[in-house]
Amino acid sequence: MAMPEQVGAADRAPSPAVDRALTVIERLVAADEELTLTALAKATDIPLATCASIVYTLERRGYAARRVVGRSHFWHPTLRLYGLASQLVRKVDPSSVAQPEMRALADELEMPVHIGVLDGASVVYVAKAATAGFIQFDTYPGKVSPFNLTALGRAIAAYLPEGELEALLPRLVPGRGPAAGDSSEAAFRKLLDDVRSRGYAVEDEEEQAEVACVAAPFFDAQGQVAGSVGVTGFARDLRGKRRKSAAAGVLRLAAEVSRRLGCPSGALPAMKLIS
Repeated sequence: MAMPEQVGAADRAPSPAVDRALTVIERLVAADEELTLTALAKATDIPLATCASIVYTLERRGYAARRVVGRSHFWHPTLRLYGLASQLVRKVDPSSVAQPEMRALADELEMPVHIGVLDGASVVYVAKAATAGFIQFDTYPGKVSPFNLTALGRAIAAYLPEGELEALLPRLVPGRGPAAGDSSEAAFRKLLDDVRSRGYAVEDEEEQAEVACVAAPFFDAQGQVAGSVGVTGFARDLRGKRRKSAAAGVLRLAAEVSRRLGCPSGALPAMKLIS
C-alpha cells in the first residue's frame, strides 16, 4: 500500500473544508459591501453553521473582521490578505526589472502597459504603467482574467511545455465580446500557432467590446516562458500601423525583460520582424 506521501496529486481527494474556506474568502473579497453571515452563507451555498465557523476562524487569524450594528454582524476581509499577496508578488515578481522601460513604452504608445503571469488557468496582472488622461482601463495589479481571453495569457500559453498546455485546454472560457470566436481546443491551438509564427499575441474585442490588447512573452534563465508584457487600448487604436507599433514595442520590452531575467539569447524564440 502506498504511503500518503507517495500518493500522486491526481489521486488525492480534495478537502471540502479547505474548498469551503477558500470560497468564503473569495466571496468576501469579491463583494462590493460587507456581508451578514446569512448573506454570506447564501452567496456561497455553504450551511450557516459551517460558514460561521469559517468566518470566526478567519477573524481569529486576522483575515476577516466584522462591524456590529445592533444584533447584526457585517463581515469584510482585512488587508492581511493583501500582505500575503504582496509577499508572494515580491518573490515571483519580474516586473521590477523593467519599470522605466514600461513607463517609456506607455508614454510612446499612449496606452497602458502591463506585465502578466500565469496562475493556474488565469492571468494575473502583476504590474502596470498607466497613461495620463481621463479615460483609464479597468486593468490593475492583482486583476485576474481567463488565460485564453487575453493577449497576455495567449502569449504565455503559446510557449508552455505541451504537458502544461494540455492541462489548461479543458479550462478554456468562451468570450463575451462581439468578436468572440470558437472556444474549442482545436481553435485555440490554431490561435497559438499564429502567436508562435509572429512572436506576439492579439486579442481584439473577444473578451470585452471596444477593447483590444497586444502582448509578447518573456523567458527566464532556464529559457522557460515566465510571463508576458502587453498593451491595452481601444480596439480602434490598435489596428493597422498602431498595432504594428504596439507589437514592436512589446517584443522589444519582452526581450529586455528576458535578458534581465538571465535568459540566454540563444534560448529566445525567433520573433517576426515588425516593419
